[in-house]
Amino acid sequence: MNRREFLAGSAALSVAGLAGGDAQAGTVLRASTWMPPQHVLNRSVLAVWAKEIESASGGQLRVSTLPKAVAAPPGTFDAIADGVADIAMNVHGYTPGRFLLSTLAEFPGAGDSAEIASVAYQRVYAKHLARFDQDKKLKVLAVFTNGPGHIFNVRRPVRSVADLKDLRIRVGGGAANDIARLLDVSAVLKPASESYELLSSGIVDGVFFPSEPIATFKLDGIVKHGTLVPGGLYNTSWAMVMNRASYDRLSADLRDIVDARSGETLARLIGRAQDETDRSALAKIRASGIDLVTADAAFVAEIKARIRPLEASWSEQIKKLGADGSALLEAYRAELAVAAN
Repeated sequence: MNRREFLAGSAALSVAGLAGGDAQAGTVLRASTWMPPQHVLNRSVLAVWAKEIESASGGQLRVSTLPKAVAAPPGTFDAIADGVADIAMNVHGYTPGRFLLSTLAEFPGAGDSAEIASVAYQRVYAKHLARFDQDKKLKVLAVFTNGPGHIFNVRRPVRSVADLKDLRIRVGGGAANDIARLLDVSAVLKPASESYELLSSGIVDGVFFPSEPIATFKLDGIVKHGTLVPGGLYNTSWAMVMNRASYDRLSADLRDIVDARSGETLARLIGRAQDETDRSALAKIRASGIDLVTADAAFVAEIKARIRPLEASWSEQIKKLGADGSALLEAYRAELAVAAN
């Protein structure tokens, strides 16, 4: 049996049919996650979503989280497309150049709420971006973002762009990588899950992160300095995806149950959970004794001036897809304003 046959058989086993002898067993979808069990996306999103799915289906559709991730973060989308597991959440930027349109949600200034940004992003995705999806093996359940990204490091206070020069900073790809370059930072593209090792071993001097991962990945015991950027230095685009064949094999009733708990409903659940966790993480950061400052207006203006070319560059890149970057940015910012009210 070759790998393709094995993967196809594996996917078929994970989505058991509801007819005949399988009627009592129902259908079990396997979820893969590379994040620690206590991570907000596992504890307050995946577990909650799975419980809602099981309850709404009367137990006929269940989600089981695998004990170990089926792939490292950069390979997660491919693993779901190949049917190694059925469901996962992952960062678009971990596969550079593959999801160009996702950069829309990663530019600075999207605000201080993951819920608002995620809802706005999902609305724009549904209206304008879904038709560009290139991987037909993936069913996008929702797109979403983290809370706003900030600057944390072990070397020195950062109160201006000059203070960032030559710092080695872990980034998650996407716009954050380009922002780091324009701010004279030496960017190291690595998954969030490797941040503790990177910092503790001195491979990097700092991280671009929202507040939540600093606490989740126990970086508050290593980081010495933090700079909060109002509205966010950057954001990170994510998607929760499902193997398309697994979705298609569900009965119409079960697909309806999944659909009703996907899209904007799921994006709002994720964003709200991340906002709550960001708030508690920020309190923990303050209590840890980290030297924490907020970027002043002059610093924010300096950041904006440095990274202004990014939007034009991105708009030019996505022309080859038939997309209008300026129109998409206008639509996203309009949805941010609506979602905030």
